Amino acid sequence: MPVHIAIPEPTSSDPEYNQRSLPQYISALEAEGAIPVLISLNESQESVARLMAGVQGILLPGSLYDVDPERFGEVRLPECGDSDPGRAAVDELLLQDAFNLRKPVLAICAGVQALNVWRSGSLIQHLQTEVDHSPGRAVAEAHPVQIAPRSRLASLLEGGEKVEPKVNSSHHQAIRTPGDNLRVVAVSPVDGVVEGVELDSVDHFVVGVQWHPERTYTQSAFSRAIFTAFLGAAEEWELRKLESPVAHNG
Repeated sequence: MPVHIAIPEPTSSDPEYNQRSLPQYISALEAEGAIPVLISLNESQESVARLMAGVQGILLPGSLYDVDPERFGEVRLPECGDSDPGRAAVDELLLQDAFNLRKPVLAICAGVQALNVWRSGSLIQHLQTEVDHSPGRAVAEAHPVQIAPRSRLASLLEGGEKVEPKVNSSHHQAIRTPGDNLRVVAVSPVDGVVEGVELDSVDHFVVGVQWHPERTYTQSAFSRAIFTAFLGAAEEWELRKLESPVAHNG
């Protein structure tokens, strides 16, 4: 039976952006045999809770908007973009459900920033380094990332842990201080910008990447491996729930 994966709308106020970006996430999930469950940002908390009861994993996508810096105790800089309270509220509901029940999480770009702040981490409000971290959607290999040995991401690389894959890049913010129990597992080697984090847990799959593997799913084995691992974790979660329903429902 295919697993169901919750994915919130990227924004609450830009339908054009949603229509442009969502199909790539949905295509990647469907290619792995999963059923995407789109969460409208206009849903009530009760409706979100009902939808979450039927999903086995959560994908937090990118967004046009920035995380409100007040959430990590900083004054907004002029370079920091507007926030999206509707998206932030739904992200919190999904993350609370995922961590309460240990459902797997894949967080991408703005999604990993939201995850990090929810875990009490902080962000760089505006990157200023020698690396261009926002060259545009058409650039599939913007810069390399250095993957930490013995991490989940390292296990997905072809050719061993010493390989530094090149990734796309579409962000002007990044993680400054990792959130609670989040381990930095990928960095941009030239400027040290955090590009990936994982929950420090052997049995709870939580992976966040600053790049967009959904955009390169068809041409990158590494991108496909990220989605395959995420969906495999969702299938394992469902099996554990069936074997021990009390542990996952209360």
